[in-house]
Amino acid sequence: MEELIAKRYLKAIKQRSSAQEIEDMALIFSVLAKAFDDKKFNQVINNPDVSKNQKSEILLAAVKSADFKDVENLIKLLVQNNRISIIPALAEVMRKDIARTKKVYSGIVYSDSAIDANVMEDLGNGLGGRFNSKISLEYIKDDFNGIKVDVEDLGVEISFSKARINNQIIEHIVKAI
Repeated sequence: MEELIAKRYLKAIKQRSSAQEIEDMALIFSVLAKAFDDKKFNQVINNPDVSKNQKSEILLAAVKSADFKDVENLIKLLVQNNRISIIPALAEVMRKDIARTKKVYSGIVYSDSAIDANVMEDLGNGLGGRFNSKISLEYIKDDFNGIKVDVEDLGVEISFSKARINNQIIEHIVKAI
């Protein structure tokens, strides 16, 4: 639900702001969204005893150094409409929109064995060529017996299981006999 509301706010922001301004806003909101991971921050922001003005002051103080009027106005609007909780969703929606606009994505490679940096770069370039975009991949050691590539923003997941490949080779040999 929050994502749908955040998309509406993003639509309004895009009508009024340039691409660079949206990138700047996304950076500010992503930093602000990290504050929502803090338990104490959430207790203060979600506390009904804290007035809207106080909540607004807290959030505006966090982004004051950016000196960005549109961000300040958006925060005031979110506070006024009791929509502070969508800030993390708004940051994520902005990040995805920028990635889609620039065609620059990041993904994760899972495997139980180490993967060379050149192989990672080749995988990223190969997938990027397939989707007409730039994809950077990060390696995470996992118990998966093979290789799994996940680019969430593109909705792409590719996996090569060693056991499955071995079974297919055996099936092919059996059919050939």
